[in-house]
Amino acid sequence: MARWQDRVEDWLAWWRQQEWFSGGLRAVFQKELADNLGSTRFTILFLLVAIAGISAFYVAAQSIRQAVGQENSHFVFLRLFTTSGRNLPPFITFISFLGPLLGLALGFDAINGEHNKRTLSRLLAQPIYRDDVINGKFLAGLTVLALVILALGFLVAGLGLLLLGVPPTGEELGRLLIYLLVTIIYVSFWLSVSLLFSLLFRQNATSALAGIAVWLFFALFAGMLVGLIADGLFPANQNSPPQQILHNATLKQDLGRLSPTTLYDEATITLLNPGVRTLGPVLVQQLEGAIPGSLPLDQSLLLIWPHLVGLIAATLLIFALAYYFFMRQEIRAG
Repeated sequence: MARWQDRVEDWLAWWRQQEWFSGGLRAVFQKELADNLGSTRFTILFLLVAIAGISAFYVAAQSIRQAVGQENSHFVFLRLFTTSGRNLPPFITFISFLGPLLGLALGFDAINGEHNKRTLSRLLAQPIYRDDVINGKFLAGLTVLALVILALGFLVAGLGLLLLGVPPTGEELGRLLIYLLVTIIYVSFWLSVSLLFSLLFRQNATSALAGIAVWLFFALFAGMLVGLIADGLFPANQNSPPQQILHNATLKQDLGRLSPTTLYDEATITLLNPGVRTLGPVLVQQLEGAIPGSLPLDQSLLLIWPHLVGLIAATLLIFALAYYFFMRQEIRAG
């Protein structure tokens, strides 16, 4: 036992000595973490997302409770997150629509707020590296988002056990954990977007409106724009030849996947609905002889692997731009 304790202490000492978690980064991280968790706007947005998500979950639980005892349904636990009620969409729709608000709210005034309060120059006057500031702010926001999403996901899972009395299988639990991880990645994308806008715009209101505009574009208008482009290049109707209809559908899908919202929606529905076996157009010839069934978890992960890589790459790219602008930004004392 003493040997293991010595190894743990040696590892912690080594970790503290590493430059990527320097004293300046740790100080900024702890300060931003406390500010984010104690802010009123964070509390309001978290309650909004939590109430909407739990309400949708409760309606779904009530609608499938009878089906559990009447039929041998598979993956009943996952249906808590994907089943909609008469007046409410499913849980995953609420998270997809409102989750980005958390990321935008935590970062829209991360840098310009320091400028307006004239505290950024004082902060950089301390014995810390400049990149510790932006890295600490991003890591603190990411930590808060991860805590919120994991807490909400486990809360819904716990309520599902109480309402349904059906414990999740190992595969269902694995799919749920990966779904929460994908959600953290998706919301962190919007955190990096808001962090970038806080550098590009000095006014907090302008930065917040720019972030909301980008969110609304991808959430509401990107699908309509993709449809207009596809219909313009490959017009298709009921009387069009099959090849024309296929080109139209393929182009819509390819262009739609340029949106992080589309990537997230396709990834989550594949994880939480094992019956999804493909994400592209399916021809009638491909359905001949197909046996109905569900995909195992590893096959579902292979199906959404490009989506995960795209979300991570987009997040890193936006954060890299924010990092570049911050390092080249002129900061005057005043």
